[in-house]
Amino acid sequence: MKPPKQSQPPAENPEPDFEQELEEVERSLLSLKERYNQVQRDRLSKAQWQQRLNQLNHNKHQTPEIKAELGHIKQQLEMLEVNLESQLFSWGSLKKPFWQAVRFGGMGVIIGWILKSCAG
Repeated sequence: MKPPKQSQPPAENPEPDFEQELEEVERSLLSLKERYNQVQRDRLSKAQWQQRLNQLNHNKHQTPEIKAELGHIKQQLEMLEVNLESQLFSWGSLKKPFWQAVRFGGMGVIIGWILKSCAG
């Protein structure tokens, strides 16, 4: 005798979705750790450059080499400032709120036009 045919499709396995979400969380965590480590390195480097800048500024005899090194140090400090500030804000972190504001702001304008046309 043949086994009865199943009339219902087998239930989908929710585990692949969970595994994908878990992998995404792991990637996000690794990315966050990398950014954190980069910020720590930049802060340490900034402190070292700042200390060297202070040492050279306190030197009474400013030779052309010292002035050139001071310029280089100031340039490095500016670059580190930009790197540290860019770690706080990135397009990725602002992308979702930006598009939500555009979408809902646009919907608000459209609803306003509809209400204005209905009212008068």
